[in-house]
Amino acid sequence: MRRKNRMELTFLSQSVNESFARITVAAFISQLNPTMDELADIKTVISEAVTNCIIHGYENREDGIVSIVAEIEGESVMIEISDRGRGIENLELARQPMYTSKPELERSGMGFTIMENFMDECTVTSTPHEGTKVVLRKHFSLSEELLN
Repeated sequence: MRRKNRMELTFLSQSVNESFARITVAAFISQLNPTMDELADIKTVISEAVTNCIIHGYENREDGIVSIVAEIEGESVMIEISDRGRGIENLELARQPMYTSKPELERSGMGFTIMENFMDECTVTSTPHEGTKVVLRKHFSLSEELLN
């Protein structure tokens, strides 16, 4: 029997909500029995994506909405993090390691690189002045007892 489950979460683009999002998604994914390293990777990726929404999408405005949808199907999870912020003018450039549009904030420019390296798939779509959506996928190896 293939396991299916889904959660949706929306919150204001306030930096205090980043840890809330990270912990909530990690708790949801815990039903897949990830290793501690896999769980740490998921938390890091959520932090990077949510922080991008807050800092870049809404430029630290605290009234924007960040949305997360997570779906479990079988041994895999899909996580979608989106905002309705300013969007990304040059997505190809933004995905380059070490590139940041906010050097004055001492940002490392590694957010997308981290997401790509910690997940099995990372798809980013963005439209200027409409927002950005990051879709992440990760496959876990489950024991037979968890699948039933």
